[in-house]
Amino acid sequence: MVIRAAGGLVWREDHGGVRVALVHRPKYDDWSLPKGKLDPGEHPMLAAAREVTEEAGVRAVLGPRLPSVSYRVGVPGGSDDKVVDFWAMAAGPTDDFTPNDEIDAVRWVRLESVTAALTDDDYAPVVAAFAALPRITATVLLVRHASAGSRDDWTGPDDRRPLDDKGRAQAALLADLLPLFAPERALTATVLRCRQTIGPAAARLGLTPVAERVFDETAHAVHPERAAHRVRELAGARDRTLVCSQGGLIPDTVALLADSDGVPVPSVRTPKAAGWVLSFAGSRLIAADPFSVRRH
Repeated sequence: MVIRAAGGLVWREDHGGVRVALVHRPKYDDWSLPKGKLDPGEHPMLAAAREVTEEAGVRAVLGPRLPSVSYRVGVPGGSDDKVVDFWAMAAGPTDDFTPNDEIDAVRWVRLESVTAALTDDDYAPVVAAFAALPRITATVLLVRHASAGSRDDWTGPDDRRPLDDKGRAQAALLADLLPLFAPERALTATVLRCRQTIGPAAARLGLTPVAERVFDETAHAVHPERAAHRVRELAGARDRTLVCSQGGLIPDTVALLADSDGVPVPSVRTPKAAGWVLSFAGSRLIAADPFSVRRH
């Protein structure tokens, strides 16, 4: 059996440097990154954000995926594998930590001192991966629309094909996940199924999606480089943007950006209701992390 857990390397800027939140567990008398087991049916990203809030008292914005950590843990009658997925998370402006039986203290440690301050060196690769990242100035969430039935079964104009029941359920799941990245604006291809996919998330965020034809498959077929150029423009604004597009555009766009900037991406395959967290330093892509609504 594999025990799934999730957590965050939570950071904030402090007098020109970066500090990272470590939590103290009195049961083990150790200092660790905030993390914890997934609740039944819980998505890892939701679990990571929840654990950070519960353990460190911080509401944080998710960023790039960091390495997962795996190790053996004792259970009645033997031992199991435990896998902890980590994300970099930018701390919000306020802390709301109250000491409790599980976590009795939080320390904000300078980044260069974090590895030495951790009790368990299993988490050193997580810290090293974060330390190696350039300062992130923008995030673009590039999401493929949810399930919309079959094109062959739809008799109307294809740009009016709506989400089906499965797609509406996927859009509801995305409405839970996408706000974790705190996008500040929402763009979409002009087709109805894209607008419907991010509609629930945009409503929760108080955003009004703006349709741009550059994210349509039909425009991409004529000018395949323009969507990637537009994504770089969005990154140049130094904020967080949500974009919903189509399956014929997203893999090409991610590949163009990743190849140009030397970011390794094993596969650009993007299922429906899945997408990419594209992290930029200026206009340069520095990380491309896939995500989906699928739970473990």
